[in-house]
Amino acid sequence: MRRVLLQNRLQRKRRIRTKVRGSALRPRMSVFCSLRNIYVQVIDDDARRTVAAVSTKECKMSPNVKGATLLGERIAEKVTAAGVTRVVFDRNAYKYHGQVKALADAARKAGIQF
Repeated sequence: MRRVLLQNRLQRKRRIRTKVRGSALRPRMSVFCSLRNIYVQVIDDDARRTVAAVSTKECKMSPNVKGATLLGERIAEKVTAAGVTRVVFDRNAYKYHGQVKALADAARKAGIQF
């Protein structure tokens, strides 16, 4: 059962990644949620480099909706400091609900355009 769920998640991820691609003008904001942490990276796929990255692990936050909101604000600060104002949002096979939605809303509120 667990293997099937993992295969389904990877299939959803591949389907999303075929449509979502980051560039120098609009890098990809990728979200990964584990049971213990939430990780966010802003990636330029053309140059194959990470523009900014932040996680609840380095910020000493819990991986809940409140932590995701603070994480969205923190990534928006780092990205704007790097000179990027527009990104493509990659939810990475997760539903746009709960932590992922809170993170995206906080980043939008801090000035990042999706």
